[in-house]
Amino acid sequence: MKKKDICILLVDDEPDILEIISYNLSAEGYNVITAENGREGLKLAKKERPQLIILDVMMPGMDGIEACEQMRKQPELNNTVITFLTARGEDYSQMAGFDAGADDYITKPIKPKILTSKVKALLRRFRDTDSGKSDVLTVGDLVINREEYKVIKNDEEIMLPRKEFELLYLLASQPGRVFKREEIMEKVWGDDVVVGGRTIDVHIRKLREKIGDESFQTIKGVGYKFVS
Repeated sequence: MKKKDICILLVDDEPDILEIISYNLSAEGYNVITAENGREGLKLAKKERPQLIILDVMMPGMDGIEACEQMRKQPELNNTVITFLTARGEDYSQMAGFDAGADDYITKPIKPKILTSKVKALLRRFRDTDSGKSDVLTVGDLVINREEYKVIKNDEEIMLPRKEFELLYLLASQPGRVFKREEIMEKVWGDDVVVGGRTIDVHIRKLREKIGDESFQTIKGVGYKFVS
């Protein structure tokens, strides 16, 4: 996919941030669209179906966390990569962001060259997912359709954010095998992403709530495994 065909949605209530980031990404050749609040961003996302959404957290009306949650409920945005761009660096806001379905977290201020490098890395994940092989896993009463990003348990569909789905798919691909935390981080988040140490734990907790606590076993000090 050529850069001019890649749509990036930038959502931030600060005009200066919109102008600077939009200018730098447009200069790289990307098609950049902007929104000044969460509601406008959600509307544009559903209409334009961007490959990447850069989303501020602190915005009036609908904040970034709520906007991300709503975006992740839209089937047409299943493969869209969402990253937060915010001045808030506290662990709890990062956890809330990943909990809402975000793929990454960028703390501002950030230098333009570093931002464009980060964007390139994030878009590689979109292309990898978009061109990945079709596959369906059936483990017990669980059916995981990688092509459609769909999970069905006991004939009921379970909606999962992108990273929760990828984590489930990884663990369920080899039931009983213990996946080390480092391997999970590399295969699900990529080695170009710096996230908090509790990121995996937060996603496992969410999967336990949705799929069933008995399906996931913690190997203390090592990692996790899926129990069929």
